Amino acid sequence: MTEQEQFLDVIDRDEAERRFHAAIRLEPCGEERVPIDEALGRVLARHVVAAVDVPSFDRSNYDGYAVRAADTYGAAEETPRRLRLLDEPVVTGGMPRVEVVPGTAVAIATGGMLPRGADAIVMVEHAEAAAGTRDLLVRRAIAAGHGVSFAGTDIAAGETVLFAGTVLTSRETGVLAAIGARHVLVFRRPRVAILSTGDEIIPPGEPMQPGKVYDSNARILADAVRESGGEPVSLGTVSDDAALLRARLDTALQDADVVLLSGGTSKGQGDLCYRVVAELTEPGIAAHGVALKPGKPICLASHGGRPVVILPGFPTSAVFTFHEFVAPVIRKLAGRPDDARATAPAKLAVKVNSEIGRTEYLLVGLIERPATDRTTQSQIPNSKSQIPLLAFPMGKGSGSVTAFSRADGFIAIDRYTEIVPAGTHVDVTLLGRDLRPADLVVIGSHCIGLDYLLGEMQRRGWRTKLLAVGSTAGLEAARRGECDFAGIHLLDPATSEYNRPFVDERLELVRGYGRRQGIVYRAGDRRFEGRSPQEAISAVRNDPQCVMINRNRGSGTRILIDRLLSDAPGDGEPRGYSVQARNHNAVAAAIRQGRADWGVAIEGVVQRGANERDAALGFQFLLDEQYDFAVPSARSQRPAVLAFLRLLEEPAIREHLRRLGFILAER
Repeated sequence: MTEQEQFLDVIDRDEAERRFHAAIRLEPCGEERVPIDEALGRVLARHVVAAVDVPSFDRSNYDGYAVRAADTYGAAEETPRRLRLLDEPVVTGGMPRVEVVPGTAVAIATGGMLPRGADAIVMVEHAEAAAGTRDLLVRRAIAAGHGVSFAGTDIAAGETVLFAGTVLTSRETGVLAAIGARHVLVFRRPRVAILSTGDEIIPPGEPMQPGKVYDSNARILADAVRESGGEPVSLGTVSDDAALLRARLDTALQDADVVLLSGGTSKGQGDLCYRVVAELTEPGIAAHGVALKPGKPICLASHGGRPVVILPGFPTSAVFTFHEFVAPVIRKLAGRPDDARATAPAKLAVKVNSEIGRTEYLLVGLIERPATDRTTQSQIPNSKSQIPLLAFPMGKGSGSVTAFSRADGFIAIDRYTEIVPAGTHVDVTLLGRDLRPADLVVIGSHCIGLDYLLGEMQRRGWRTKLLAVGSTAGLEAARRGECDFAGIHLLDPATSEYNRPFVDERLELVRGYGRRQGIVYRAGDRRFEGRSPQEAISAVRNDPQCVMINRNRGSGTRILIDRLLSDAPGDGEPRGYSVQARNHNAVAAAIRQGRADWGVAIEGVVQRGANERDAALGFQFLLDEQYDFAVPSARSQRPAVLAFLRLLEEPAIREHLRRLGFILAER
């Protein structure tokens, strides 16, 4: 008997992985364009920016009647308001042919386009036609916007709806379909060649022979490769013949991104895989023998940056070492994140109202609870105070596709429950996501500059979550320690200083960048061209033909708008004041497409999201504001926060922000 060789260098698991990763390329394998009907399970290679609004028009949420909300004021069961019912009801899929003027209403179907003049929907059960007349009796008063999904309330043209690195599930493909995408850029699946070795191996289906074993490893590994995001390429089996094995390995290296050999790692006399792989020199073997049980004989190598791995022949060892060393590499080459878990316990962040009689599935986002909150009741037996997650309802309503795609999971509210108090302990069913919460949680004001920065963090491997709730709500969340920072742009009237007066001892203010705020309108509109902003606002605030688009309550821009209106001559609210866009992109899109005539937004959105059918925009400068980041002192040293702060200082990042139209001080 010839003496067998022994392992020369058995090393620990972390050192083996370090050497292996240093010898291979870990970037995704490149991009390819695929139709969305083939995109399920693929990984986005680039951010997806919406070119259209969703919904693309103001639509009714109910079967009912389109009205002017002011005409319903004072209506009640005993004292209904009487409106004249117009002919030609509004149906889905068509353009309304009537205009709702004061004192009139028109029947409308769910999903129908809101006709001109109307600003709310009376549900069919709250109104009835008066017998023998064309009159409508309205028995409930409603506010402007009731029952209406305004264009762009879910997705605004120019908005980043999906980030690169996102694994496309049915939720994300729904988003792509909702914005009209036919194709999408995804990372190419890494091709993984699988070769089983040994004289004893026979394929499944052949009659069993003495001394032979069925090749189960090839089947296990092929499916594990698919689960990890790769494309398996079966090279069959090869006998213990060095020339044949060398030729098959050369073929694999020409075509595949990863090469897996099963068997032949123990350096026994008949094991040729190690000897053939040892001939590779670019750079060759990184580790042979790892202090694992099972899996000690694994051999990790590379050729030209391509991983070449010899897995142990025993199936248990092969599977264990595959998931320990190979699966993470395939996921990186495929651009995929880690796998998800099924459920997670959490604490509900805010009170939720539900409707008696129906089980409600509430979409939630998960963030880490502040450490102080988790330890407050640590001495109370069975208090569950150590649950580390907070569940935030996503909102946006039943018609939203983005809430579903961005949620981490959902909770079920029992049909007999009307109120779920804040602090309730809930079990969150995860929507195919990893249990690990976001590395960086941002709550506050939305900004296209912040979109870019968080996208860059995602590209670098950090998980990010943004809840755009406005500066004021974001600042309160930061004070409670519920986020890593809040994006804010709040002007103190007393000092005319942005942000710093609002930061107390619990917070640290990190300098961000300047933004030019102004009135946005369609280019050529004589109501704005050639006038100062103050003159323009004074002229249009009471003009019934001029429609504004407002911002959400609590946002810094909304505070600026209200201040401008209070300083301008005239009284009352401009037409459209009750319609609240949730970000600057939505303001610009509404004006481009004629749904509104003016609004207040940052200059950077004026050129974003336009297409050849949209009007160009004009911009009247109001003021330079400062967009900063309020960081809770208790979170200021978290790794993701430090990484974000370093990102803000990088010259290339700062230059890109300047190209987006932001103002950055020289360093």
